[in-house]
Amino acid sequence: MEEAAAAAGAPPPGAAAAAAADAAAVAEPPPGAAAPAPRRLLALLGAKLCTWHILKTIILGQMLSLFICGTAVTSQYLAEKYQVNTPMFQSFINYALLLLVYTTTLAFRTGGDSLWQILKQRWWKYIFLGVADVEANYMIVRAYQYTTLTSVQLLDCFGIPVLMALSWFILRARYRLIHFIAVAVCLLGVGTMVGADILAGRQDSEGSDVVIGDVLVLLGASLYAISNVSEEYIVKNLSRVEFLGMVGLFGTIVSGLQLAIVEHKEIMRIQWNWKVALLFTVFALCMFGLYSFMPVVIKVTSATSVNLGILTADLYSLFFGLFLFYYKFSGLYILSFVIIMVGFTLYCSTPTRTAEPTALPQPESTGLDNAGLKLEESDTETPTVTVQFTRGETVVVSTD
Repeated sequence: MEEAAAAAGAPPPGAAAAAAADAAAVAEPPPGAAAPAPRRLLALLGAKLCTWHILKTIILGQMLSLFICGTAVTSQYLAEKYQVNTPMFQSFINYALLLLVYTTTLAFRTGGDSLWQILKQRWWKYIFLGVADVEANYMIVRAYQYTTLTSVQLLDCFGIPVLMALSWFILRARYRLIHFIAVAVCLLGVGTMVGADILAGRQDSEGSDVVIGDVLVLLGASLYAISNVSEEYIVKNLSRVEFLGMVGLFGTIVSGLQLAIVEHKEIMRIQWNWKVALLFTVFALCMFGLYSFMPVVIKVTSATSVNLGILTADLYSLFFGLFLFYYKFSGLYILSFVIIMVGFTLYCSTPTRTAEPTALPQPESTGLDNAGLKLEESDTETPTVTVQFTRGETVVVSTD
């Protein structure tokens, strides 16, 4: 029978069993084959997140946070130790420094980017930008007198969705799903920080009029968003020096007028000594460094990315407050810092894209005018000339 089966071309039973065993051995994965999948995923995430661009963006963002921390700590030290509450005067010093450095630089330029040409072409736009920047700083600081620290910290984040919306319509930025997830993670970190403040007992004051304070925070956050979007557009399309010079010029004028109206009495009550002068100097240098360095970071990244990165500024201020103002420490501060940094890294891992301008649709039919134009073009075309040589060397010329 086996010989008959072999003669008919069928494999013997022993050979069939061996072949089935070999097939099963090939189909069954080796014991360590499933292990590389998680490692491969981690490697892909590491290659996407651990890049020089993301590392540079994180470092630059935290440098801005430290500048903001310096302004916050010096302002609080002036308020608590020396009873000095002059936010507009402190802003005026910063704008005056910008005026001396950057507006003077523009004044010595010639050509299309000179100070005179810029003012002649775009003066009214920079007046609006100067007012928005000055009032954003003033409203946020003034809001602390009416509402709670929790409200200021939470409502100040309202500027981020406003900033994203303005970037969508003005800068034509287009976001992916990962960007919205990253923003949600960062806001979760801010919520964790606020919870840590409440547990640590930093809610000493309930505010005199919460509604007014909350409205001031929302308006200030919106004006910050307008200022940041304008800054990104100017820095990426015009120049950093033009932005800083114009903000310094009109910011000095606006803050000087407002200072003379609302803070002249507070300035007269300041008891000047070398410590107070030193605190004012440190504040001015930190604010000047923040304004000078932020356009550099925005040009590398975006205004939205910068605003997410500086959410850690409050945490740096809290860490300094542990030693200067004897704040109570909570482990939630560390957790909130980690959450914010994770969200910031996720946002930076995928760049946003810029929408292309919509092209005008081409007409499907030529229309009467276009048809007449085509007839005129066909009439003016040069006729085709064909030259043929016959065997008898007779030249025949014909036109089509």
